[in-house]
Amino acid sequence: MTSTTSRALSLAATLLTGTVALYMALVAFGNITDFGTNQQFVRHVLAMDTTFKDEDLMWRAITTRWIQDAAYVLIIVWETLAALVLVRGTWLWARGDVLGARRISTYGLLMVMLLFGVGFIGIGGEWFAMWQSETWNGLDAATRIFLLSGVVLVVTHLPGLGGAQEATSRR
Repeated sequence: MTSTTSRALSLAATLLTGTVALYMALVAFGNITDFGTNQQFVRHVLAMDTTFKDEDLMWRAITTRWIQDAAYVLIIVWETLAALVLVRGTWLWARGDVLGARRISTYGLLMVMLLFGVGFIGIGGEWFAMWQSETWNGLDAATRIFLLSGVVLVVTHLPGLGGAQEATSRR
């Protein structure tokens, strides 16, 4: 692989990792500075109050406010940590530390994928039947971010990204 191609792939990894880092930083910042908006989202999803209210599922609902709010705070903490990890990964890409950048970016991207895949799609979407709600349904947005993060993860692991440095580290 040419060094031009390697540089282009490294630039792509840097910019894409930075894109997810920026997105997560903005999401965390928004949730911190406008706490109430998504707090209501989490409360409604956990309470299952806008679903079909199927009696076979409603036992899953969490209506205790402090538990709902604790879940929301944990989401914000996770978002913030993921953003910080991805900022670090972006910085390492920009410095040319391919191996370090790949490792740190992988951690950050997996954090995002776990939040949106397990948290929102799996637990929110299926366990709390968020898919049934016309008002409080974040599945489309969660799927977009999950897929974006997955694509970025693939790009950061493309062979030839590290050029000579990668070949040396494999020996």
